[in-house]
Amino acid sequence: MLSTNSFLGRLALSTCLAFGTVSAATALEINLEPYVTGLNAPLAMVQPAGDDRKFVIEQFGRVKIIDKDGNLLPTPFLDIRNKIVTQFHDFDERGLLGLTFHPDFATNGKFYVAYSANTNFQGDLGKMFWWDHTNTVEEYTVSADDPNVADRKSGRTITEIDWPQFNHNGHWIGFGPDKMLYISTGDGGYANDWGIGHNVTEGNGQDLSVLHGKMLRIDVNTPADGNNYSIPADNPFVDNDEAAPEIWAYGLRNPWRCSFDTSDGRLFCGDVQQNSYEEQDIIVKGGNYGWRRKEGSKCFDFEAPDNHPATCDEEGLTDPIIEYANCTAQPNGCNGISNTGGYVYRGANADWQGKYIFGDWSKSFAAMDGQIFIGTEAEDGTWSMEVATVANMDGNTPYILAFAQDADGEVYALTSITTGPNGTLDTIYKIVPAN
Repeated sequence: MLSTNSFLGRLALSTCLAFGTVSAATALEINLEPYVTGLNAPLAMVQPAGDDRKFVIEQFGRVKIIDKDGNLLPTPFLDIRNKIVTQFHDFDERGLLGLTFHPDFATNGKFYVAYSANTNFQGDLGKMFWWDHTNTVEEYTVSADDPNVADRKSGRTITEIDWPQFNHNGHWIGFGPDKMLYISTGDGGYANDWGIGHNVTEGNGQDLSVLHGKMLRIDVNTPADGNNYSIPADNPFVDNDEAAPEIWAYGLRNPWRCSFDTSDGRLFCGDVQQNSYEEQDIIVKGGNYGWRRKEGSKCFDFEAPDNHPATCDEEGLTDPIIEYANCTAQPNGCNGISNTGGYVYRGANADWQGKYIFGDWSKSFAAMDGQIFIGTEAEDGTWSMEVATVANMDGNTPYILAFAQDADGEVYALTSITTGPNGTLDTIYKIVPAN
């Protein structure tokens, strides 16, 4: 979710790609078909394998069910509002942030949520007075009596990560094709990977001893060492005594929404950057995505974030597949203020096969103007990006919170008409061709 020095804007240059420019004339036209409304800030919608229901999380703390006919059921599947830190109504990056289902959900009924809990600092007075919350991943099981209701008493903590600031949480969660649980984490918040709770010399993103600014990978099927998970033997840093063994990849700032391509298993993430650039990445084992040594593909100086040095130590860094300018520092011709990861399309439209649908929260904090982009991979592995025009919407597109994909490979946009987790007026749209 968006975050800059003022925790507000981030703006993006329109038709850019990782290392070039696409003509605006190539922009695609799409329609946004209303799918379901009456939600509170929907941040994820997930359809378990073999299930005709879809489950959607509301930021303020509920999981709701959408039945096979597209009806939003009135009774929550799970309500954990009492476990979530009190949120700011005008804007907040905390809340119920992630949802995923165990690969064997059909038989074991297990699912997982990620949320911002009240502080659990276990006697650490420094954290108690200065840190903000504890990001938590918890396992639940479906009720034995009703498949549309979770057993609230079944909650079991998987991970807890103390968080210094309210923002840059990340905390998308998902099972990979390998049946391991992946957890994205932001750098801890504030701005420039600096301040309370950050590594002074290199920032949290580059610090392998902490879990902030990372993609984590754990095994929830075989608990070990007093934890409710174990470390997969093939994680890249299991033999490094100076690194946290949960780490799969690092150098991330605020990985906001990730997904596995259902065709080839690649892991895509939108990593929200600072003031000048935005980036989309393909996350690989042991990859270092640069933050805070780089912002996007450009060198970064945390003490002068808008002035990018001409040179820096780039050894071992992986550049984004798609990068575009952010209008906080580059105000001309911009498209958005906080990029959001999406999905590789695998639905019925042959023209969209293999295209990566993602977006940006808005062109402005003060007025909703969400953006949807289409990424295309060339034969040589480079990516281009087009701005999609919403043909059927009268006025601006709502704030884009997240994307989702159903069992048929179709992609949806999860939107809000407010900047914070307020009310129940928000809508999920199915993304379809305009003609």
